[in-house]
Amino acid sequence: MVEAAFPSSPSRLKSVLLRGLLYGVLILFALYYLAPLFVMVTTSVKSLSEIREGTLISLPRVVSLDAWSHAWDQACIGVNCHGVRPFFWNSVLIAVPGVVISTALGAINGYALTKWRFKGANVIFAMMLFGCFIPFQVIILPMARVLGIIGLSNSIPGLILVHVVYGLAFTTLFFRNYFVGIPGELVKAATIDGAGFFTIFWRIMVPIALPIIVVSVIWQFTQIWNDFLFGASFTSGASQPMTVALNNLVNTTTGVKRYNVDMAAAIMTGLPTLIVYIFAGKYFVRGLTAGSVKG
Repeated sequence: MVEAAFPSSPSRLKSVLLRGLLYGVLILFALYYLAPLFVMVTTSVKSLSEIREGTLISLPRVVSLDAWSHAWDQACIGVNCHGVRPFFWNSVLIAVPGVVISTALGAINGYALTKWRFKGANVIFAMMLFGCFIPFQVIILPMARVLGIIGLSNSIPGLILVHVVYGLAFTTLFFRNYFVGIPGELVKAATIDGAGFFTIFWRIMVPIALPIIVVSVIWQFTQIWNDFLFGASFTSGASQPMTVALNNLVNTTTGVKRYNVDMAAAIMTGLPTLIVYIFAGKYFVRGLTAGSVKG
C-alpha cells in the first residue's frame, strides 16, 4: 500500500518525462499556429522602408498605425479608394440578419421535429441533414437562377438569403439534437394547461436552449463572415463583403506593393471572428457537450 501511494522513482521520472513531452508538443503546435499572426501584426505596424530593410520576423523599431488607417479608409479597391470600411459594414449587414434568421428558423424546425412530431418528420429531417453535406460549389448555379427570378441578384439581401438557406440544415441539426434530450412531458403538461405551439416554444424551449443558441450563433457567424465563394459569386462592386474586398485589395494593387496595408486589412477581416472565439469559445464547447452531438 505504501508503494501504491508513493510511486517508485523510475515511474515518477517516466510520468514527468511524458508530461514534459506533451507540453513540448503543445507549445510547438501553438507556435506553429501563432507564427503567421505574429508576422501579420508586426508587418502591419512597420513602415515600408523598415519592411524592406528587416527580416520577416523582426520586431518593428517604430510602431506606426498609418497602414491601419490607410487600409480602413484610403486603400484603393478596384476604382474606388475608400478603403475596406464600406465592405466591413457590408459584412456586418450580411452576418447579423443571416445569423438571427437561420438560428431562429433552425430552433423552430428542431422544436417541431422533436416535440410536435408528424407523419414524415424523419424523412424531412433526413433531407435537411443531407443539406449539410452538399458542397458549396454545387448550389451556385441553381441559387443564381433563383436569385435572378426573385429579383435579388447582386444584392446584400440576396446574399443573406443564400446564407440562411445553406445554414438552415446545420442549425436545424443542432437544435433537433438538443431538443430530443428534453423530456416530452414538459410539452404535454403545458399543452394540458392550454399552451399552444409558439407559447411553449417561447416560454419553455427557448430559455432552456441558451447553450445550443450560442453554438448556432457562433457557428453561423463564423461561416457567414469568413465566406468568400458566395460573396464573390452573388455580389459585385459596392455590395461585396469584406473577404472579397480583401482579395481585390491584395491582387489588384498597382505600383509599389504595400505589404503593411495588406496585413492590416487581413487582420481587420479576421478580427471579428477572433474576438467571438476569444470571448465565447468556452460557451461553444459547453453547448456542444450539452447536446448538439447527441441523437
